[in-house]
Order: sequence, then C-alpha cells, then structure tokens
Amino acid sequence: MTSDLLVHPERFRNKIEKFNFEYLSFQARKMALGEKYSAATGNTELAIVMLGGICSVTSSRGQWKSFGGRKTVFDGLPYTLYLPLSTSFTLTADTACDIAFCYSLAEEEHPAHLITPDEVGIEIRGGGNATRQINSMLSPKYDAHRLIVVEVFTPAGNWSSFPPHKHDVHNPPAEVDLDEIYYYKIERPEGFAIQKVYTPDRHIDETITVHDDDLVLVPEGYHPMVAAHGYNAYYLNALAGSARSLAASDDPNFEWVRGTWTDKDPRVPMMKR
Repeated sequence: MTSDLLVHPERFRNKIEKFNFEYLSFQARKMALGEKYSAATGNTELAIVMLGGICSVTSSRGQWKSFGGRKTVFDGLPYTLYLPLSTSFTLTADTACDIAFCYSLAEEEHPAHLITPDEVGIEIRGGGNATRQINSMLSPKYDAHRLIVVEVFTPAGNWSSFPPHKHDVHNPPAEVDLDEIYYYKIERPEGFAIQKVYTPDRHIDETITVHDDDLVLVPEGYHPMVAAHGYNAYYLNALAGSARSLAASDDPNFEWVRGTWTDKDPRVPMMKR
C-alpha cells in the first residue's frame, strides 16, 4: 500500500508542487553545466538551497555570482539564497547542480540575502543513538516572513525528530501550526530510511520507507524517523505556518526518553565548518 504522504521526485522535479498545503510549496532541479532557469516568486518568498554544485543568480533584487561548492549534501555546509516576494530571477548552472526550491506564501517583503556556510547555525541535538546534526539556514531568527529552512544529518542507525514531536496547533508560545516537508538524500543510493507520521487519535498512522530523493509530507502529527544501519541520511526540512517559530510538543508517551541521554554520538557533527 502506497502512502499518500510519500512523494516521489517525478511529482516535484522541475515544477512547483503545492501538495495541498496552505503555505508551503517545493520543487527540485538537477541542472547541467550552462543550463538556465528563469522564474518569479510572485506571492511567495523563496529559499534556493544548493544541495550540490555552483550557480549564479541575477534578479530584480541583485546578483550573486558563483555560489555553492559542495559536491553533494554529504560534502559540506550549504549556501542558501533567500528571495522575497515579487522577485524575478534567472539561475545559471556554473557546474552540474542539484538544487532545492522552498517556497512559502508571504505578504511581507524582506531583504534578499545569500546565507553562506559561515552564517549557518550548527546544533547537535538529542543523545545516544538519537544524536543528530541540525544546520539552520533560514531559522526563525532570520529576516523572512513565514519560511523556515534547516537541514538535518542523521548518522546510520540513529533516530531523528525524537522524541516524536508535533506542531499542528496554534497555541503559542508552546506550539504553532506548520506545514512541513522532509526531502531526503541517502548517502549510498541503495539505502533507505523509515519515517513514522501519526496523530494522537491515529486518524493518521503511517510508517513510510523513503529512498534517495523521496519527500515526505507532514500535514500534522508526530513524525520521527530512523536511518537504516550503515546508511547516513539527510533531509531538507522546510516549514511555514501560523507563526514563524519551531515551537512543538512532544508525544507525552516518549518524553521520558530525554532523561536517558547521557552522551552524544561521536560521529556527530558530520559536517563541520
């Protein structure tokens, strides 16, 4: 049985997909050397995340030449270009490129800006075999309207987004209601990860196997994941919703796990400056 929450890349490759979300939309593009892509943000704000390769962008808000550099997401920290609403742009691939485009509906205009690896916030979260690395490119502290973008590295065999948490109720400051996607990369192509998405009343209760370039929708509910033994996993996490916050609530059945964490997995951080 195929999950409605599992989205294969052909659905969002080279085209913007809204996934029936209120705010969030997404596309991914793999571009050859010299290839160009022109578009406009319209009524959305946009984060262009360089997953791999180098590109240049000219836009109605400015120009950014030859940014990027990591070969894949497993080779370093990201460059991310933020473009506000009502911005036209042309992106040119200076090398072969793998690029994610994360969009959110927006009404406020914020400055365009290139977020370099030196500006990326690095956090080691969890403990034991739930240790993972979070790289914040467009955190709630960053100047934008709704969009939040981070990337998460989960070592082989480890759990992430654990204890399970959710952000589907607008009850600030304890919790806010967010659309959310997980866009996956697995370090070896035959590998996989497993993600669980479930609500307290179990009207959603799915266990999903994801492979390289798959995407998982999180419209509501708790959403932990685990990387297969031997296979490091990455996911690009884009969120947007009722407030620009990552406030969430844990599944009360699993909150106790936090008290068992006495050490960090020495494999983390996986990506350093």
